[in-house]
Amino acid sequence: MNKTIKLAVAGAVLSAASMANAGIIIPAGEWTLDVNGNVNMYVSRTSTDDANTVTGGLASTNEAVTGEDEAYSLGTGLLPAWLGFTGTTRQNDLDVSFTISMQPNTSNNGVAGDGAAGDETNPLMRQAFITFGDASWGSVKLGKDIGIFAQDAILNDMTLLGVGSAANGSGASTTLGGIGSGYIYAAWKGQAAYTTPNMNGFQATVGITNPNQLSSLTTGLTNRQERPGIEAKAHYAFTNGKIWVSGASYKAQISNTASVDVSAMDMGATINIGNLGLTGYIYSGDGAGTTFLGASGWTAAGVERESDGGYIQATYVIPTGTKLGMAYGTSNLDLASGETNATLVEENNRWTVGAYHPLTKHLNLVAEYNDMESNNQAGASNESSTVSLGAILFF
Repeated sequence: MNKTIKLAVAGAVLSAASMANAGIIIPAGEWTLDVNGNVNMYVSRTSTDDANTVTGGLASTNEAVTGEDEAYSLGTGLLPAWLGFTGTTRQNDLDVSFTISMQPNTSNNGVAGDGAAGDETNPLMRQAFITFGDASWGSVKLGKDIGIFAQDAILNDMTLLGVGSAANGSGASTTLGGIGSGYIYAAWKGQAAYTTPNMNGFQATVGITNPNQLSSLTTGLTNRQERPGIEAKAHYAFTNGKIWVSGASYKAQISNTASVDVSAMDMGATINIGNLGLTGYIYSGDGAGTTFLGASGWTAAGVERESDGGYIQATYVIPTGTKLGMAYGTSNLDLASGETNATLVEENNRWTVGAYHPLTKHLNLVAEYNDMESNNQAGASNESSTVSLGAILFF
């Protein structure tokens, strides 16, 4: 994991230290190599109620598919298993670094335990970027890394150490955690970004991102976006926490003659008071959709839908070092003006209760309960609940 993600995970576990500030450090001539990552595995049991059609709903509908109201899975949680390599050096008055990472799976449904070509369970490749800069003027990033918009929302989600929602099938690369039920996924994007120097706790990032990030939401129209995406964020960090805002703007081509404007904004804050941690977050968007940026964000005619949501989270570290947490998140989607679409999701609501215990400095045991309710525009709903037990080890 790169420094941003490593520090966010370290902050997420609070005083229950589950990872060091660095991985395995290897001096290599002019370079310093940091080998780091995690391995995690969870056993989950999901129970479902109802079997209504909720297009874009996140509550499990296993009962409708199999006739059974229970499903079991073994696999990784919201954070996939991770192997990362970061090299750093100082050359010509510049701090220079590279990061390359891969995310193998800990479970697979193939008959031989391996996914077929193109299977979503193949290993992920989420990072390949370089940075260069100096503390006096900031830094430049070029390559693929986590998106700028909504980045802090996922990095402050306690289910980053666990499972959250969508744990109803073995072999998947990751679960959803709080994605789609409290925030839009930041995703992993090719980008060219500039980050300012740290100015007494204030720092800002602005970048252009892969303009074809939304191509998978259209039919037969790859490489047709009119301009790069634009994403930016600013945050102010203080002794016991931080506050942040971020935004995104895209123009997505949906046909040979029509395009849609996608925009989103968010803000959040997290504060630690002794062993108590509190996080609050909200977002809104036009054409931004729900769960993934742009998903269900517009009608077939290209009329944008509005969406909003957020989550609140409280954690507390008890004397044993165990972090106990509770979170509620919601993501809402409105119909476009004059639209009739009864089965389209209107809201995904999630409750999560978790316990994260540091068995060693690097190893955490995790227990979570997650309740998900999905409602469509006509008021029909599905509900599912998941109990997960497992462990995550950082190195």
